[in-house]
Amino acid sequence: MNQELTKEKAIELLKECKDPELGLDVWTLGLIYELDVSASSVKIKMTLTSPTCPFGQMMISEIKDRLKLSGGASDVEVELTFNPPWEPPAKVRTMLGI
Repeated sequence: MNQELTKEKAIELLKECKDPELGLDVWTLGLIYELDVSASSVKIKMTLTSPTCPFGQMMISEIKDRLKLSGGASDVEVELTFNPPWEPPAKVRTMLGI
């Protein structure tokens, strides 16, 4: 029997989902704007590094798979938004040398 998914566990799992172009995880990159975890349901509002990101659907699929398979979530909803546009956090700019 799976333990109930917590927000902390969901964040741990999101930190395993990498942006293939930048090599950093979606949580550290600041791509996750909202995360709501209740029982076995997860709702995420996120963005991509750009609206034309070629890996967007792949990353969304990975997020859903990780939260379902490793986290035990039965329902994962991901809403994609570009408002506000993504701005890398200061620590990410330092990591990327920009």
